[in-house]
Amino acid sequence: MNRNPANRALPVGLVVLLAGATMTATPVLALSEFQGAPAPIAGEQNAAPGDEAEEAAPEERTPLEIPMPDPLVDRTAVELKDDEIAAPDVVEPVEVLTDVSKIPVPVARMRELIVEAAASGDIERLRPLLGKGPTQTQVTATAGEDDPIAALKSLSGDQDGIEILAILLDVMSTGFVLADKGTPEEAYVWPYFAEKPLSSLSAPEKVDLFRLVTAGDFAGMEEFGTYNFYRVGITPDGKWKFFVAGD
Repeated sequence: MNRNPANRALPVGLVVLLAGATMTATPVLALSEFQGAPAPIAGEQNAAPGDEAEEAAPEERTPLEIPMPDPLVDRTAVELKDDEIAAPDVVEPVEVLTDVSKIPVPVARMRELIVEAAASGDIERLRPLLGKGPTQTQVTATAGEDDPIAALKSLSGDQDGIEILAILLDVMSTGFVLADKGTPEEAYVWPYFAEKPLSSLSAPEKVDLFRLVTAGDFAGMEEFGTYNFYRVGITPDGKWKFFVAGD
């Protein structure tokens, strides 16, 4: 006979009674009910599903704010007041002079001397007009050439400088302008094309220009942006300031 109480079988009626009590005391919950349902408060009755929805205040959600992209154009940076808008560049008209009698006497006298020397065909006659030292006339020179007459001869197509004298004579026969007025650089400049935009030249003025340069030269000047052939400058006190070519 087995006398161990743990191995002793329970009466059939008692087993059925215990199983029924266990199923009644522990109801089975769904997973969602188990995870989200709050614990019941003692003394409160279970509310109907509809009552709970009416009593609970709706949850307020902060709307999701999406940042706007940077504007393609910063209007605050480009919008200017009427008095701050920059005025377009205005090209002031250039006064072309032709009457030598209305310019200072020293200027007219130096021009006359230059014309006489150029027309003589003797380039050495320019030497006393070119000056010396700090006041010497600036001329377009080749590298290492200090003597102004030698420099002018090197620019001429012939060894005696006749071509450069002819160019000088043609330059001095055109109209002229007063450049850099009121400044230390003030000078009367021949030809007037040197101080006037090429795009503003009238048909008769282009004829004047083509007496000095060819159509091909003019096309190159338009590409360069300005007149770049020979020009002469004389200061108001009658000093020959420059005889140069280029920009």
